[in-house]
Amino acid sequence: MGVASHPRVCLLNGFALEIGARERPTAGGGLSPSEQRLVAHVALSGRPGRAAVAGQLWPDVPENQAKHCLRSVLWRLQRAVPGLVDVSYGALQLVRGVTVDVWEFDRWARRILDPLGDTDILVIPASALHAELLPGWYDDWVLLERERVRTLRMHALERLAEKLASAGRFGEAVQAANAAVQAEPMRESGHRILIRVYLTEGNVVEALREYESFRAMLASELGVAPTRLMEELVRPILATRRTRVSHAELPLPRSAQPVVRPSASTQARRR
Repeated sequence: MGVASHPRVCLLNGFALEIGARERPTAGGGLSPSEQRLVAHVALSGRPGRAAVAGQLWPDVPENQAKHCLRSVLWRLQRAVPGLVDVSYGALQLVRGVTVDVWEFDRWARRILDPLGDTDILVIPASALHAELLPGWYDDWVLLERERVRTLRMHALERLAEKLASAGRFGEAVQAANAAVQAEPMRESGHRILIRVYLTEGNVVEALREYESFRAMLASELGVAPTRLMEELVRPILATRRTRVSHAELPLPRSAQPVVRPSASTQARRR
């Protein structure tokens, strides 16, 4: 029996399996935890060998037992979703036509990071705003891939914000930079880009507010100050603000000071 039409494997923000336009109704796409882990591992690993898959998914059991577990899970998966995984030539891979949200996310991020990418097609997909890989899974191979996705997401969002700002799409640029900041609040580069976007669109008040908020957070959480790069970015507007404050505090020249005339009773007493 062939693979079900238009299968889609979702790994971002939890495992799901979609068949056609309809997601399978039960949690995990109707697959057992072992079947989910197998599908996820194959999706993230390209075309691993059977022995490598068995060792990764069952690392705490003898090799022969791990291989037996793999055969059992493959048999159950074939019954649940016929033809989803190709097991030919001693290796495993998802069959042609299956889509995976992580693959799509990777292609989007690489396109954003391409210096020659077209700004007319720049968008912020939902996967970029909330893109944690398989939350709640703690296998070593998941943790490594999760960190890769997290790092790629941060760089892509920051670069996207810069490209959108250069194209004059400031609202979208702020959204992208804010997504990077919210995901990694202690990462200074995201805050710098957000401040730069505000300054580019002439929003000095928001730029100062973002700087002061980040500076206070660093002082409270880590007891450190922003880096020299951040200080150089805001130095011109901080200097302007200090100049205005100092001018406001200067005494008025005598010619500009209000004249206080004595009252009639005071004049009478003087006589």
